[in-house]
Amino acid sequence: MKNTAVVVLTSVLSLPGLPVPPALPVLSPQSPFDQAVGDLANPDVGARRRAVRTLKAAGLPEAAIPLAALVFDSDDEVQAEAIAAELNIFLAEKVVPRRRVALVIEVRNAIGAEAAFSGGPFALNGNAVPAEVLAAFLRASHDDNPHVALDALYAFGALAGDAPDAERRELLRVAGPELAGALGVPALESRIAAARVIGRVFARRPVDPPVEEAVGDAVVLALNDRERDVRLAAIDALGSMRYERAVQTLTDLHQYYRRGEIGGAALQALAQIGHGSSVPLFQTQLAPLRRAGAILAIEGLARVGDAGRAPEIRAALARERNKDVLLAEHFALVLLAGGPLDPLFAALADSKLRDQTMGYLVEVAPGRAAAFARQAQNPVARRRADVAQVLGVSRDPAALAVVEPLMQDGDPQVASAAQRAAARLRRLP
Repeated sequence: MKNTAVVVLTSVLSLPGLPVPPALPVLSPQSPFDQAVGDLANPDVGARRRAVRTLKAAGLPEAAIPLAALVFDSDDEVQAEAIAAELNIFLAEKVVPRRRVALVIEVRNAIGAEAAFSGGPFALNGNAVPAEVLAAFLRASHDDNPHVALDALYAFGALAGDAPDAERRELLRVAGPELAGALGVPALESRIAAARVIGRVFARRPVDPPVEEAVGDAVVLALNDRERDVRLAAIDALGSMRYERAVQTLTDLHQYYRRGEIGGAALQALAQIGHGSSVPLFQTQLAPLRRAGAILAIEGLARVGDAGRAPEIRAALARERNKDVLLAEHFALVLLAGGPLDPLFAALADSKLRDQTMGYLVEVAPGRAAAFARQAQNPVARRRADVAQVLGVSRDPAALAVVEPLMQDGDPQVASAAQRAAARLRRLP
């Protein structure tokens, strides 16, 4: 009967001579996204949990700011889900939080803050992270729940380390005292995380002013921590920060522990800092050509920046055959003598050398975008993707001209890497 009435009404309205009434507005139902955002403020904790999970699965950038308030929700589960949801928005590869197997078994894929942090900048999609999100993570790093606090700390480190230069100075000013204070908390995992996050967020960029002494000295003080893992994380952070006030302390540590783990870590930090006073130490490592020590010595001499050291390195390695050591020599010659990048790109094909090589390429990329252009035409798709990834974190505006054409690459992985790189480069001032 209802269908007949609809047909009759439609027929009457379509009779000739009768005016056609205006179309009635179609009231579309609220979208799942809008409903989920609205439920973030729902007093019912179950509704908030469902809303956060929905937004986590979607991974939409528009949800970043609305989700920030839930990072310090009164419910621990909501907080944990909100942190994971925020991370999923900025991951290069979205994590599907849940899927059904055989329509019965539900499998959950966790979004871990520490794993996202350990993935480094290549694990992110290059999109700008709102200041509200970073502020929420920093505030939640003091949460009463130690698991929430730890996740928030690593989430802050994962995303804040990718902040553009224009926002970086204020970010470091605000975060410095908070992170330095976390080095003294009772929880071991939190002290380790604080040192690691400081190393990531305060990693020295060419445009950076010297690290605030209150932060750097707090990391130096952490070298006295009773736990070895905290000391190792602090040593690594000092190297990443290139904190020159730590050079003497690190030298003493290396001399005292020599070939032990602490001694090796201290030498690596000194090689990262590349201070002129460390040259004699680096030279002693070149003499016996111990593999690990020689690599660090070559890197350290390269970062000192004295072009006159290039012949010294060449002479010391005249009979060297170890691939790792020779790769370090190529890196040094790029920095000190304007050497070619081709040997570094060739080394990417060796799986054992790949991580070392990518680190070198990231370091030499700023100001050398034109030298990457030929490799952007490499017939090997993975090599073209490598070019996009490296240039994406170079913070070199000239790199955009090399990266943008790769966004149309026929290989989806190359195009995706180029899109992420372009997103970063377009945020440069």
